[in-house]
This record gives sequence, structure tokens and C-alpha cells, in this order.
Amino acid sequence: MTRIRLVLVFLLPLLARTTHASDTAHTSPATEAAASHAPEGAGAAADATPGDSAHADEPEANNPAREEEIASLLRIGQKKLEARDYESAEIAYRQLLNDKIPRDIQREAAVGLARTYRRKGELTKATAVYEKIIKEFPDDAVLPSVYLELGRSQRALGAHKQAIARFYSVINATLKLPDSGADSYRQLARTAQFEIAETYFQSGDYEQANRFFSRLKLLDLAPEDRARAHFKSAYALILGGNNEKAVLALRAFLEQYPDDEANPEARYLLSTTLHSIGQTNESLNTALSLLRIEGKRAAGDAKRWLYWQRKTGNTLANAFYERGDINSALVIYESLAKISEEPQWKLPVTYQIGLCQERLQMYDRARESYQSIIDIVKSPGTDVGKRTEIADLAEMASWRLNQLSWYQDTQRKVAQIFPSQRSEVRTPTTTPANDIHGSAATSPEPVR
Repeated sequence: MTRIRLVLVFLLPLLARTTHASDTAHTSPATEAAASHAPEGAGAAADATPGDSAHADEPEANNPAREEEIASLLRIGQKKLEARDYESAEIAYRQLLNDKIPRDIQREAAVGLARTYRRKGELTKATAVYEKIIKEFPDDAVLPSVYLELGRSQRALGAHKQAIARFYSVINATLKLPDSGADSYRQLARTAQFEIAETYFQSGDYEQANRFFSRLKLLDLAPEDRARAHFKSAYALILGGNNEKAVLALRAFLEQYPDDEANPEARYLLSTTLHSIGQTNESLNTALSLLRIEGKRAAGDAKRWLYWQRKTGNTLANAFYERGDINSALVIYESLAKISEEPQWKLPVTYQIGLCQERLQMYDRARESYQSIIDIVKSPGTDVGKRTEIADLAEMASWRLNQLSWYQDTQRKVAQIFPSQRSEVRTPTTTPANDIHGSAATSPEPVR
């Protein structure tokens, strides 16, 4: 019995060491390192939120095939994102984040995934990933860009206060970064200041928006950025109801930046603002100057200029007509008729011209206007009349012609009976055909 006890005492430590070795035989050193550094609850959250692999194991060293596989997935994600194939981009980025990859690749994949969600319009998911990047990479040089994109996402979600806070974070983050990227960091800080002003603008706080855009005008910005700040400052004044100051700001903008892309819109705003404060002659002259611009200036962005010419003319002509200033309305409509020969545009304008001519008792010219509409619609070899709105317009023009014939015939008969008395017979009055003309003049808002 004593000998058996001695054997057991000798064997037990050996068995213990053997058991411990068999338990750890399937655990790599990298896994142990990851386990020792993993935050509490990391395993539970791994499937819920992308980017939790930020503390995952590093890939095996000196494995070229594995490194190429990781680089290939990253390239695929970037190319698919640029091609707007968001589903494929998401798959590539998520596959990377669910694997064992270096931290710099984790960060790049997480940023790519956040941008994929943002461009897809899944802003809540994008916000969650951006927040995760900020938590996992608090001192990374990518942080200012992440704050900027997060702020834009939150603004699009309507969280304006949070967005403004994030844009301020961009500015603060750039102050902590090394001098080696000073130029790019300054650009990010300026962009953040623009975004703060724009966020106030979109939230309806036009007083603050004007204040911030006015400050931007004083900075050492590129000419196009300074012009944009100047224009938005004036626009904020209009929306805030400060029309007198807005007129001064718009005139200064047009004088200082005659070739800026916002020039036609600024002319529209100036014209309508002048009209709203009772400066009708100035309003008319501004509208006509826009309508008469052609050639080199409009050629740079013909669609934009054409859109604002149509919008300005249509808005002001109808406003003048409705307030009884028929002469001014007629001048604008005649200018509008010259900017495009497309039937769907020109025929409704011609109808408006006819209405103005009737109101001014220019009956022969009104008949010519109405008849020209009918002739174009019914001319052989054209399919213009097949469009419902144009066909309806031709019927209206025909009805106006009949009314004019009746009126002139009645006038002659009254004159024969009462030659010394002025006839009181009047043509039926009408208002501009806003429903028809509006549909012809309307076009999508230009991209800013």
C-alpha cells in the first residue's frame, strides 16, 4: 500500500501538466493576446455593430497570400462604393471587419462601411458606425473627416444641434493634429465652418446663418468659397424677412462675382425681392436684364441660366398681370417667348401674350397670337397637338378667338345703333393661365 501511494504522488503532477497541455493545444498565442486585450462584452457585440473587431487578432505575420486577400477586399469595397454598387461594397467591408486584420485596415474598412451606409441613405446605420470609429480610434488622423461626415449625417436626420456640435469637433480635432498636414486640416476646419452656417440655414435660424456666412466672407478663402458665403448670407437675409439689407447684399454679390454660378439665381432673388418691397420698376429692369442675357455668359451653364430665366420671367410676369400692370407683364412675356422655340414652352407664353394684348385692347394682335397657337398645333406633320396640355391650350385659344369675334361684332352693331355713344360691352376678363404656363416653365431645381 505504501508503494502504491508513492507512485500516485509521483504521477499526479505529471498528469496535471499533460492535461493542461492538451487543453491549450488548440489555442494560438494570437488568440490569447486578443482575449487578454478584448473589452468586456466584445463577443456579444461582435455581430451587432461593425467595427467591433478593432481589437481583433492581428493576421499571421509574413503571410503574403493573406495580406493580398485583405488588400483585394479593401480595393473591391472602394471600387464598388465609387461605382455606387452599395450592396457589394457593404459585403466587402463587413467581411473585412469580421476577420482578423490590422488596425489600419480595420479603420479604413469601417470608414468605407460608414460612407456606404451614408450614400445609401441609411443614415442611422452610418451614424452608428461613425460613432464606433470615434470610440475605437480616438487619436487617429482620420477623426476630423469622420466628425465632418457624422455631422452631415446627423443634419440630414434633422438632428441640427448634434450636427453643429460635431462640426465644432472637426475644428477642435484639427488643432490637436501634427503640423505635417496643416493645409488639409485648415481646409477641413473651413469646411466645418461652412457646415455650421449651412446647418443654421437649414434649421431655419436665418439670423445665425447670416452671421456665420458673413464671418466666412472675411476669411482668406478661395474666390468661389467667398462668393458662396456672400450669396448664402444674402439668401438668409431674405428668408429672415430683412429684404432691404438683402437687396444691398445681392447687388454687392452681382457686382463682385459677375461670373459665379449663383449669378442667375441671385438675379431672380433680387428681382422678386424688389417687387415685394414695392420697387416695381427696379424689379422689372432686373428681370429683363436676366432675360436678355445670352451668348458667352449663359453658354458656360446654359441649363442653369435658362431655368432661372424662365422662373424669373414666369414669376414676375404673372405678378405684374395679377396686380393690373399689364404693360409690364406683356414686356416680360414677349421677352420670355424669345428664349426658347420649344412648343411646350413657347405656346403657353404666346397665350399669355394674347391675354395681355386683349386687356390692352390690342385686339388684332391678340387674334394673331391666338391664331398662331392653333396653326402650330394643327400644322401637318407635327405631333405637338397630341400632348394633352397643348391640345387644351389650342382649344382655349380657339375659344378666345370666338369671344373676340363676338365682341368686335357686337361693338360694330352698337356703334350703328348709337353712333354717338361709347359701347359698354367688354370682353370677358381672365387671369393668366398659371396652370398651363406653370407646367411649361417648371423644371427641376438646379444641384448646388
